[in-house]
This record gives sequence, structure tokens and C-alpha cells, in this order.
Amino acid sequence: MDCQKVGGLLRSLRKEKGMTQKQVADLMHLSDKTISKWERGLGCPEISLLTGLSELFQVNIEKLMLGDLELNEMETGNMKRIKFYVCKNCGNVISMTGDAEASCCGRKLAALVPKPVDHHHQPMVTDDDGDYYVTFEHDMNKAHFISFVAFVSSDRSLLVRLYPEQTAALRLPKMIGGKLGTKFGSKLYYYCSDHGLFVY
Repeated sequence: MDCQKVGGLLRSLRKEKGMTQKQVADLMHLSDKTISKWERGLGCPEISLLTGLSELFQVNIEKLMLGDLELNEMETGNMKRIKFYVCKNCGNVISMTGDAEASCCGRKLAALVPKPVDHHHQPMVTDDDGDYYVTFEHDMNKAHFISFVAFVSSDRSLLVRLYPEQTAALRLPKMIGGKLGTKFGSKLYYYCSDHGLFVY
């Protein structure tokens, strides 16, 4: 760890919270001299203290150790940049429209790369009373199933979770942003537990 960078980050995080060194020290059960020493870059926090500092300042431990909070460029809200992440351990689904790190069950997640539809993962979409009725001829057992379907238009998304042992069918409201499945319209993303993410 670069103690100068870590100390500078801790100082700015403390000031951001409007706290004194004494207040931080009391919450961490340390002396305010220790906090001052860190902030001046004359030493770094012990590993055992990083979890407490992370919780206090609501910052990732890795970023604390690096002494740097790298900021993203301002997000303009373009849903074309949407990314999906799935935790292989617990099945948690995360979606983001910009650059960010995703983690679950203690592990970093990589963004899924959507594949074009193949014969085995072809959705059947019908226009039904103002909604889209979407079905899949796909296994829905614990070993192989469609985990989620996300309907994404130019300015919004709707994510629907599906579970093993249920029918692979759902109803989606039509959303502003063009017709589903067209080049400039809305898109349908869906995730197969065995074969990954598809886009229609």
C-alpha cells in the first residue's frame, strides 16, 4: 500500500462525512493520533482494520488499499450500454447501464456477453391484447432453465425472474422505443443457466 495515497483518501473520506479525526478514532476504537498518522502518510491501517474503515466510509476495501477512487464519466442514461451479471454461486442477477464493478458471494463478476439467438433458444413472441406474450420451448429444471428475461427499450428496462419447474412463459407490457426485436426497437435479453445470455 502507498501510505501517502491511502492517507489522502482517508482524509478526504473523513471530511466528506463531516467527521473529526477524534470521531473516526472513537468509532474505530483507536487514538486520534493513529488517524492523524495515517492521514499524513506516516503509516497505513492494519489489514484487520480495513473492513471497519470500509463500512464507516462506504468504500470498497480494494479501493482503500489502492488509495484511489477512480470516478466514471457522467452517465447519460443510454440503455444501449446495459450489462448483465449473474452470480454462479447464488444466482443473483445484477444489471448496470455504465461502468462499474459487480461482485457477489465475495467474487468479482464479469459482464455477460450476449449471443445472437440460436435454434434452441428462440423466443416465440405474440402480440396479445396490447402486451407481448413470450414463450420458450426450453427445459425448466434445476439443472437447465431460463433464469431471467429483460425487456430493454431506449430509456427503461423490465427484468423478470423465472425459476425451475415453472413454465417458460411471461407477459411483457409494450414499452416506448420501437417494436420488439427490430434494429432500432426494444430488445429482449434472456439467460440460459447452461448456455449464457442471448439477445433478440
